[in-house]
Amino acid sequence: MADEVFTKSVRIARPAAEVFAWHERPGAFGRLCPPWERVEVTRHVGGIRDGARVSLRTKIGPVWAKWEIEHRDYVAGRQFRDVLLSGPFSKWEHLHQIAPDGETACVLTDEIHYRLPLGALGRWGGAAFTWAQLERMFDFRHAVTKADLENAAHGSSKCVLISGASGLVGGALRPFLETQGHTVRTLVRRTAQNDGEFQWDPAAGTMAATALAGVDAVIHLGGENVAGGRWTLARKTAIRSSRVDGTRTLATGIAARPVGGRPEVFVSAAAVGFYGSRGEARVAEDVGLGAGFLAEVCAAWEGELAAVEALGVRTVALRTGVVLSPAGGALAKMLPAFLVGAGGRLGSGRQWMSWITPDDLGAMYLRAVLDPTWRGAFNAVATVAVTNAEFTATLARVLRRPAMLPVPAIGLKLIFGEMAEETLLASTRAVPARATQAGFAWREAELASALRHVLGRKG
Repeated sequence: MADEVFTKSVRIARPAAEVFAWHERPGAFGRLCPPWERVEVTRHVGGIRDGARVSLRTKIGPVWAKWEIEHRDYVAGRQFRDVLLSGPFSKWEHLHQIAPDGETACVLTDEIHYRLPLGALGRWGGAAFTWAQLERMFDFRHAVTKADLENAAHGSSKCVLISGASGLVGGALRPFLETQGHTVRTLVRRTAQNDGEFQWDPAAGTMAATALAGVDAVIHLGGENVAGGRWTLARKTAIRSSRVDGTRTLATGIAARPVGGRPEVFVSAAAVGFYGSRGEARVAEDVGLGAGFLAEVCAAWEGELAAVEALGVRTVALRTGVVLSPAGGALAKMLPAFLVGAGGRLGSGRQWMSWITPDDLGAMYLRAVLDPTWRGAFNAVATVAVTNAEFTATLARVLRRPAMLPVPAIGLKLIFGEMAEETLLASTRAVPARATQAGFAWREAELASALRHVLGRKG
């Protein structure tokens, strides 16, 4: 049976050697995984040179499929091939080629030879679907690769310690930093198992003594999920303490380091919940603290940074809005209803939503690490906020589904109580005044194109 052959190319305005080096860095595979796919790497031995192996599993519907892949045909600066040893396809060979296009550009070509399982039956039932999924995947991969390389931040390589690296933001941030040429260490609550992992227990205030040795920057992302359910007294305590305790533990660890061996910068996650619900008002960083539980938590969280600043470490707080990703967070929770045509606005729909894509948020964290002029609070949001009615209508349009089933505010309050009032129904029209003034360039400033990118839904 003849192979199916899928080919897609993209021109990148960077030298071929630089593009090839990007693919050899540790985070490249993770960086290229679309957020709508469930992919888990269970073993990775070697890089992309001949004989290197990757074991992974992917989820299609309710079923997990295992892949065993070997790298072959490595030619430095030009190509490498992924060959399926066992997995869901009868054959899968993926050739990555990078051909110079002058001295300052190149063409990246992905060529896949594959055969579906079950012979003619497999082709009849899965050929069109497989081709569509490959188009969707490589549109995303090429867009990411091109943007990452053409917009790469310039600066010396840093060693970055991240807390919360397994969460929604951390899971996207780590491979982004690695493919930008930085070394990433992570703090984990379980026993450290891999190189670059260090155990900590923020509730107990303990951390591995060597975690901060040689670290240039700390990125603190850890914290209990705010929208994980109704706010009981125990849950509110956990939301607050997880943020405050983590920052205090890191501050104590930094204080224990010799003055010349402390990180240059400490970048903390924060939230636009700092401002509370502000109705129609545009909220820049100079607006004061709002009212409510979330505002109080944000104030306490950011307040802990004063102890880090007192140690001579530059501190930045990125007040983040809704992070658009089908891998988790608000968008992931909304998708099932919208995909079956049962979505709609929340309450009146007039409340303002501030949002950002994982790519822009990652670039903002990196800018905060590298740029010594970044200090204090920055709104980590897109340039244009939208109302909930606009958001839900745009999401429905991107998915080509109706959005005709609004959820009454009273129902949300009955189910989620205070959490609904301060998250789902709160109106925060945050604007990124300081990042704009600093010349930060967003990849996605318009909601529809941002949703199409993260969901793999071309117009």
